[in-house]
Amino acid sequence: MIGPNSRRKSKYDPRSAPGAGGARTSAMIASLDSEGRDTVAAPFGQALIELAKTREDIVGLSADLSKYTDMHVFANAHPDRFYQMGMAEQLLMSAAAGMAREGFTPFATTYAVFASRRAYDFICMAIAEENLPVKIVCALPGLTTGYGPSHQATEDLAIMRGMPNLTVIDPCDAVETAQATHAIADHPGPAYMRLLRGKVPEVLGEYGYEFEIGKAKVIRDGTDVLFVSSGFMTMRTLDAATALARDGISCAVLHSPTIKPLDEATIAREAARGGRLVVTAENHSITGGLGEAVAGALMRRGIHVPFRQVALPDEFLDAGALPTLHDQYGLSVGAITQRVKSWL
Repeated sequence: MIGPNSRRKSKYDPRSAPGAGGARTSAMIASLDSEGRDTVAAPFGQALIELAKTREDIVGLSADLSKYTDMHVFANAHPDRFYQMGMAEQLLMSAAAGMAREGFTPFATTYAVFASRRAYDFICMAIAEENLPVKIVCALPGLTTGYGPSHQATEDLAIMRGMPNLTVIDPCDAVETAQATHAIADHPGPAYMRLLRGKVPEVLGEYGYEFEIGKAKVIRDGTDVLFVSSGFMTMRTLDAATALARDGISCAVLHSPTIKPLDEATIAREAARGGRLVVTAENHSITGGLGEAVAGALMRRGIHVPFRQVALPDEFLDAGALPTLHDQYGLSVGAITQRVKSWL
């Protein structure tokens, strides 16, 4: 392993926070799903181990965050194929690019804020422009931590979907995280994937779901509302659809985990069906993410339907308990159901 021994700590750094990564669970890093669903521990790390059994080109790198991106699971299984780069995200991306040039398929992990803000130019020039098969997998996307703007990557999709050659993926659950890890490993170019870490709920397995890069899929059909969602917001829209059904409101859920390339054909087909209210739902700023991508696709195809967005505001968010923040910023099931009722 290589990298500096020094450690820099910020006031809101989960690496030094009580309960971070240990036995205690802070409300600031609480579960993203309602109670009652099964969970899988470290689905990304486990999937990477499976890949490495048959592919010698798979290597892992992290910027002093292996424990908090589930890369430590891979590092324990394959210590000779893991590289600790220290708190140097630009170096992390440059090293991954160099490994890709030598025939490896590197999986580089850090927090989404650090990849999208600190290392953007290095990803762009060293990886994306050269179309190298580096897989950038980033934890704490959007509002998945209560530690404030220093760790809340509320604009990462907007940043990354503007980069040429880069495939951008926002998985829903443990099932899709594992499937998408295998899919991006086979993908010939670079990829950016948001990561749900730790004990991740299983949601899509009961629907017989299979992830495909660039494909959106109908998880649930309905006649009044069409949710188009990505990431853990598909968990929320499925729960909201169940709640709204009790009030006689029929909701479909179209899961769109690939933000780029967006499955415009499927989204347009579903949006054009039956005059439904189209509601995009994403764990991201209202600016530049799934919602605006969907709106642009529909406008370009001449599809004019009632359209609303469930998304984070275009502002720096508060720190605090995560369930409280989800209520405050409209990502909770209760908040979604109330807003949909107000829109109908």
